[in-house]
Amino acid sequence: MKSFLISDNRDTFIGMRLAGVNGVVVHSKEEASDMIKKCISDNEIGVLILTEKIVDMLKDEVMRLKLKSRKPLIIEIPDRHGTSRGYDTISTYIKESVGIKI
Repeated sequence: MKSFLISDNRDTFIGMRLAGVNGVVVHSKEEASDMIKKCISDNEIGVLILTEKIVDMLKDEVMRLKLKSRKPLIIEIPDRHGTSRGYDTISTYIKESVGIKI
């Protein structure tokens, strides 16, 4: 299984390439959505890495895939500017996904 990055900026793409992770840089919502669909259908991809801005562009689609798809594992990472999420990201994710506040 391999990892694949879908990024909104070249710096994150280059950094992940240096770490050995293939990927693409997309600039529109449509490009990002098409690449996610292509990655979901590729059985070789076990981990799909998305930057926060990509997740923000396609929030509903990504959340649906996280909840319904077993493969690939979808991971959200910050870009070179750092995270725009709060300190309680995991708690918020659990609350939105399951409906339980911890």
